[in-house]
Amino acid sequence: MRYTIFDTPVLSFVLQRFSLLIFRIFGWRVVGELPDIPKFVAITNHTSNWDLPIAVFYAFTLKAKISTLGKDSLFRWPFAPFFEWLGCISTDRSKSTNLVERMIDAFNESKKLILVVAPEGTRQKVRYWRSGFYYIAAGARVPIVLGFIDYRRKVAGIGSMITPTGDIDADMKIIQSFYANITGRFQDKPGKVEIKRKERSVGQ
Repeated sequence: MRYTIFDTPVLSFVLQRFSLLIFRIFGWRVVGELPDIPKFVAITNHTSNWDLPIAVFYAFTLKAKISTLGKDSLFRWPFAPFFEWLGCISTDRSKSTNLVERMIDAFNESKKLILVVAPEGTRQKVRYWRSGFYYIAAGARVPIVLGFIDYRRKVAGIGSMITPTGDIDADMKIIQSFYANITGRFQDKPGKVEIKRKERSVGQ
């Protein structure tokens, strides 16, 4: 994968210390440990624009190199190199881009890859999550790690890890039950899971 901010030795060390300080100043706790496996898809609940910096700060506390997905509008000149350096991967949601297949290929071609996805549908008070992250993990044959940001308890962390079985209905029920008691910034709970088997764009 590309050289990113997480590969910059001195800066990543400084940002790790800074992230720990930020959590301490604002009264947040960090829990959980990075799984000792080279490749996985990590998901987290997503209800606020604050979720991204919190997730990135948490990644620095774990000394983890992560890749995330960003809207293609962020990658317009001259900002594209900057967002790529942050580990972002451009996504165009206005058309079919076979992004699930691209991510599966990226996993197959990489020795190490942590792809962080905030499933589309948790950002606002909506009924459904979408399941593209599941298709990526299942297609790449990697586990799904369940991260979380709980604003009520002021805790960010890593919880359970599941291996996709191919029974998406059963696996999604396990995932949803994990987030049932996690409180986002602007909603009490994530919604139900919407399973789309034909359209496999990212976040679905």
